[in-house]
Amino acid sequence: MKSLLAVALLATAACTSTDTSTDTAAATTTAETTTIADVAAGQNPTGPGGREATGDQILDMQDPMFLIDAGSSNLLEIQLGQLAAQKATNPEVKQFGQMMADHHANATNELKQVAAQLNVTLPTTLTQEHQALVEKLTGLTGPEFDVAYMDAMETAHRLDIAKFELKSQNAENNRVKEFAAKHLPILRSHFEMATRLEDKVD
Repeated sequence: MKSLLAVALLATAACTSTDTSTDTAAATTTAETTTIADVAAGQNPTGPGGREATGDQILDMQDPMFLIDAGSSNLLEIQLGQLAAQKATNPEVKQFGQMMADHHANATNELKQVAAQLNVTLPTTLTQEHQALVEKLTGLTGPEFDVAYMDAMETAHRLDIAKFELKSQNAENNRVKEFAAKHLPILRSHFEMATRLEDKVD
């Protein structure tokens, strides 16, 4: 299950290597197509490490693309959180999902203010891969859903932490640096909770 979820989550990391001077929508599509092609060729990531392999792309991520990436991640977290609040069997998973939806909605409101200062337009719809992940989890029920959702949350937060750690130290813009530093402890807390719950329901 983890390898399939990591494929969907990999697309966001792939976008980070795109030149931010190009059209965002076109750049995102190109990055996603490349990722799908790599997977089709048998280069499937095997879990969280699959996205961690994009370390050079994370290091090269400019502030505007970081904001776009964070916005995309928030959209996914909100939709999956709402889904978990409705579908999860385990009460703790259900509660975690609602917390994710609430926290990332609040983070999005703050992110919009930072993005506006940099004249960055945040995404308003899910990427193709993220939409596929939402649809996949929508089709699951019972304990199978709980396991798949917590796998996704563990993977997503592991990668978000890597990006927020970098930007909390090396962002070009002070407002971006402050945003990353503020939300990094929250992401770490989410990751610890996701890891504990993933182990519990797996």
